[in-house]
Amino acid sequence: MDAEPRSARVQARRSPGGQLPGGRAYAVLGAAGLLLAGCASMPDSGEIRQVQASQGVDSQVRVFGVPPADKASPAEIVDGFLEAMTSDDPQLETARKYLTEDAAKNWRPGSAVTVLSAGLDRYPVQGDKEPDEPRWKVTGKKLATVDERSAYQPETGGGRYEEYLQLVQVNKQWRIATPPSSLVLSESDFQRIYKPVNKYYFAGSTLVADPVYVRQRSDPDSRMDPTTQTVQSLLAGPSKWLGPVVTSNFPSGTALREGTKSLSYDGQNTLRVPLNEKADNVAHPQCQKMATQLLYTVRDLTASRLDRVELVRSDGKSSQCSVTGAAAAAIANRALAPEHQYYVEGSRLVRMTLDVNSEDQQQDKAEPAPGPLSTAAGFKVGSAAVAYDEKRAAVVSEDGHGLYVVNLTTAGAMPPAVLTGKSGGKLTAPSWDALGDLWISDLGPQSPGLWRVPGGTGTPQKVEVAGLGGGRITALKASSDGVRIALLVENDGGRKNLFIGRVERPEGKADASAVSVRELRPAAPQMADVTAMSWAPRGRLLVVGRESGGVVQARYMLADGSMVAASLPGATGLSAVAASEDEAQPVVAFSDDDGIVWLPPGAQWRTVAAGGRAPVYPG
Repeated sequence: MDAEPRSARVQARRSPGGQLPGGRAYAVLGAAGLLLAGCASMPDSGEIRQVQASQGVDSQVRVFGVPPADKASPAEIVDGFLEAMTSDDPQLETARKYLTEDAAKNWRPGSAVTVLSAGLDRYPVQGDKEPDEPRWKVTGKKLATVDERSAYQPETGGGRYEEYLQLVQVNKQWRIATPPSSLVLSESDFQRIYKPVNKYYFAGSTLVADPVYVRQRSDPDSRMDPTTQTVQSLLAGPSKWLGPVVTSNFPSGTALREGTKSLSYDGQNTLRVPLNEKADNVAHPQCQKMATQLLYTVRDLTASRLDRVELVRSDGKSSQCSVTGAAAAAIANRALAPEHQYYVEGSRLVRMTLDVNSEDQQQDKAEPAPGPLSTAAGFKVGSAAVAYDEKRAAVVSEDGHGLYVVNLTTAGAMPPAVLTGKSGGKLTAPSWDALGDLWISDLGPQSPGLWRVPGGTGTPQKVEVAGLGGGRITALKASSDGVRIALLVENDGGRKNLFIGRVERPEGKADASAVSVRELRPAAPQMADVTAMSWAPRGRLLVVGRESGGVVQARYMLADGSMVAASLPGATGLSAVAASEDEAQPVVAFSDDDGIVWLPPGAQWRTVAAGGRAPVYPG
């Protein structure tokens, strides 16, 4: 065997212009080597290979930049720097070696990330005034940005990224004096380096998920391990988009205690979080809400079970308060776990008891929904929504003209309609939020729009939707936390796009019509056309649609519009879908070929009601 060390310097091919070439100046450590080494340190052996920028490298593969070569040309410096920006080094120390001393000292790429749909184009720009100091232009198609609070924002206008890199000579070596204002990554590199996680804030008494992105790699010396980074993001406050409708129980200025390098669990699955003096004097109920925010945030990040969070005072010794998982669940006031799944069969609303462990499908017996719907002669149900406590149902008549709210706990006659379609227009399927409000859209040509029925029984109020333009809301789904609503909007060309709006309820205003939907943002920008959607666990959306040139599929999306890798297997042919906030419950869908089908966790699709349609969970 060759006794020489198994390492090599990878020389990248570079060209004077155009996209970065295929050979990338990186040392890539195989995932198997990392696992054998226990991920504690970098292995001292193993293959080093070149990586394509568009490969979408596995997240378990470590990528390291190669420093600039002696007397490297301006083109090599630019290529090497752009490549080194995609390194797994959180501090980007190798990338800084391509910069002048002042530029390296002042560069703050961690404050924002620009995500491009593909790689960068770069080419030299001829300078008239200083021809001996070359300048390079770097451009690309923007997909999204990640701001200083780690929040993801899709690019809606097909914008272009464009910046200039000015090169100067330092001790006869070319270096970059004007680096990009943010970290610039292709979509595949972004997905390899960053991971999505929810941090949690309160809207009233309900805990709300606020999705952000953090780096996957650990660097305890710089507080860059994912847990510590996520906690810092939580303490910094909610994202700008969600901020107007949520609050944090951490006092302003709260941060980790000075000198805290990283956070970790003890042997009892307890996370101790030392805070600075800003949080020393909070009352016990507020402290427990702070601990609840932390527990849900960190538990959403990690695969291991977190049983308890303890907040430590600024002295680093005394405990301020703690909360267990069970106590946090009560404080979080999340939506109730459903007892039934509902759908329409023929012209009736029926329900099925949830028993995902049943292997005998004959046990999955459907029964008519109780109350007036089971006895009302001649009333035909077109669509329905059931309140989270499953005591009331909102149903739209089969002709789509009337919305009715019925009691599911007592019998009686059908009540009068609480809302009818204006000018003969039809109504969409309704949706409840956890606050007890009922939402629906009128498709009438004379007065289309979004309506809210306060408490399900109040006077219907038309809701202003800022930024809707001339689009029609053809389907909607309110989130269980009551601060977001997913809207399926059809444009003049018939294309349907999914948006999420922020539900604002100004405090101190008695006028119910003050409720509005603001700042619509695309929820599935990768989809060319969306067919159906449902809210899913942990603030995600389950979206049925197709990408440009692709087939219809069902895929999970984060509420910020970014795509989660998970998609449903064998989900072609679905035209309706429903998911529960309870992850133990099956996804329920309507298939044109099979009727109502279930997908229990870790199992395969199975038909449960061949004659059913319009599936819904409470909500």
